[in-house]
Amino acid sequence: MKIVVVSDTHMPRMAKGLPATLTKELRGADFIIHAGDWTDLRVAEELEKHAPLDGVTGNNDGHDVWRKFGWKKTISFGEVKVGIVHGHGDGGRMGTEERAIAAFKDEDVDCIVYGHSHIPALREVGGVLVFNPGSPTDKRKQPLYSFGLLEIEGRQIRARHLFYKDK
Repeated sequence: MKIVVVSDTHMPRMAKGLPATLTKELRGADFIIHAGDWTDLRVAEELEKHAPLDGVTGNNDGHDVWRKFGWKKTISFGEVKVGIVHGHGDGGRMGTEERAIAAFKDEDVDCIVYGHSHIPALREVGGVLVFNPGSPTDKRKQPLYSFGLLEIEGRQIRARHLFYKDK
């Protein structure tokens, strides 16, 4: 199963449409995860043209996005459970990744997908794959735009980033 993972699209402010590199990967997707900061439900409508979609609300999203997606969720893909959260919120001195991990501390997940920082990350923490796809439209201080791919076969999860210069 091929899952395209995006976050922090901030559309239409940061882009009028989906980047070509992302659109190309969406054509072969079995599912799409968005980890928040859509800023407009039209982003969901555009993504849903390519594959089934789910995601969560980010700190820049309105009540309409929250009603449709909520703040946090776990999705099962066969035997694999993926927790999704944006990563913002009150965490005292915790960073974005720490907040995302803490959000699932009492849950049995195999992977945690988060956004908010716009910083691509891929690591394993306590046997859990922790993945931030970065942003396909708002790289901020990162050298390249990015999004991610999760490939799931049975209980095995592989994750990688796709990086590109122009949106």
